[in-house]
Amino acid sequence: MVKWTLGRRITVICALVGLLLTVIGVAAVATAETSRSQVKVLMDEVGPLRTDCGQLLTVLADQENGVRGYALTRSDASLAPYRNGVTEEQRLIREMRGLSHDAVVLARLSELEARSAAWRAQVAEPTIAAVRDGRAGDVPSIVADPNSTRSSQARESAQALLDRVTAVRDASVTQVRGTLGLLVILLVLAVILIVVAGLTMALLLRRLVTVPVVSLAGEVRRVARGEYEREIESVGPTEIARLARDINAMRQQIVADLGTVRRAHLQLEKANQLLEQQAEELTRSNRDLEQFAYVASHDLQEPLRKVASFCQLLQRRYAGQLDERADQYIAFAVDGAQRMQRLINDLLAFSRIGRITSGFTDVDLDRVVSEAAAQLSWRSEQAGGTITWSDLPTVRGEEPLLSALFTNLMSNSLKFRHPDRPPRIHIQAERVGDEWHISCADNGIGIEPEYADKIFIIFQRLHPKNEYPGTGIGLAIAKKIIEYHGGRIWLDTEAREGTVIRIALPVIAGEDTPAETTAHETTAHEPTADPTTTTDQTAAEHPELAPVAADAGRTEETAS
Repeated sequence: MVKWTLGRRITVICALVGLLLTVIGVAAVATAETSRSQVKVLMDEVGPLRTDCGQLLTVLADQENGVRGYALTRSDASLAPYRNGVTEEQRLIREMRGLSHDAVVLARLSELEARSAAWRAQVAEPTIAAVRDGRAGDVPSIVADPNSTRSSQARESAQALLDRVTAVRDASVTQVRGTLGLLVILLVLAVILIVVAGLTMALLLRRLVTVPVVSLAGEVRRVARGEYEREIESVGPTEIARLARDINAMRQQIVADLGTVRRAHLQLEKANQLLEQQAEELTRSNRDLEQFAYVASHDLQEPLRKVASFCQLLQRRYAGQLDERADQYIAFAVDGAQRMQRLINDLLAFSRIGRITSGFTDVDLDRVVSEAAAQLSWRSEQAGGTITWSDLPTVRGEEPLLSALFTNLMSNSLKFRHPDRPPRIHIQAERVGDEWHISCADNGIGIEPEYADKIFIIFQRLHPKNEYPGTGIGLAIAKKIIEYHGGRIWLDTEAREGTVIRIALPVIAGEDTPAETTAHETTAHEPTADPTTTTDQTAAEHPELAPVAADAGRTEETAS
């Protein structure tokens, strides 16, 4: 036998209860309609009939009193009750015939009408005629005639009619009471059925839902306390049993995942231990790097300066006194010593970015670019070039680092200029969301798109050093400066002419988009500031960039 589901059981119970309630409801509606019809007959027919019967008795008495009064007083005014009584009697009889559908009532009404007419024809009218004819002596005999018993017969008929109407009323009232009693019984049965159905549903839900769910909850709590290997039993109706199976499957999956997590935790602990070892090694490496930076900045600089100085002395003092090959060797030695010194200085500057800091401040890039352009003005004049900038914002950062950044970018643009046209450099910025996008565009020889990532790698060069001098660290320093400021730098590979380097820097919190734009231009014909002033200031404020800043003022500047 297939086990019924909880939903099926509840559906069957609800259907049975609904069917019984429907039957009771139909019976109650029919009973109520019958009661309404009976009440309507009682109010609209029987009640008015009974009232009209009482008025008929009164009208018959008025007629008889009117005739007697006329006989005694012989005054026409005394006949008014009689005349009015006849008219009213006829009206009441017509009205009662329209109201009643009972055959006995209609028969009694006809009998009353006949007897009343007989009384008027045999007693009332002769009496009135005798009084009018002056037969006053005959009036007492006419009034006392045996035929006057017809008035009492008419009253008896009226009383019989009233009794019949009363009997009809009593029967209607009894029917109404019986119908109302049946209606009350039906309502009581409906209430009992609803109560029984509610109790049955409550017991069913307790037995099939509450008890199994409480048991299942107890099993789940035991598993939650750590008894993961405990099997959860499937009890109760199909839905609860299916839920128990699903929970048991979830428990099994949790057990499997827990084993995986434990294994992963062990692996994570091993990885953390390895990471701690690597962190210790990195710490030692950083200490060694700092020691190397110290040695490079002190111990290596002194021998290099001596070698460069003495080689330059040899070159100046003995130039032309030795053979041509000796002069060439001395020139090689001087150039090698100078290049080694520049490489050491650039490497030191690269390693110190972000480690030695003076703190972030609000930096006006318009002023920074203006000072950088002033440093490079003498080179721009020699090449007949132009440096312009506009829409430059204020950002958070270290001014010496940002100054070195724009100096390197503009220096590269001047170095890698096109041989057939004077250099043109333009720097501008626009706000994109929460970032400032700054571009440095020139009309130089450009960079192929396939080298877009290579140019920011330290000591990577795209040209021989005899064609374009430099150490190949300039854009690597620029990338590190931008990343230190939380920004991005990249090559615009869609530029149609020259090179476009784009920079993204965060907008200062709470800053609105600037409403005014100011354009600036520096050409070979404008007076410019002393290039050594800004260079010395940058070196004083940020010692680690002194080699880069100072090198920017020479012909063999730092290049990418």
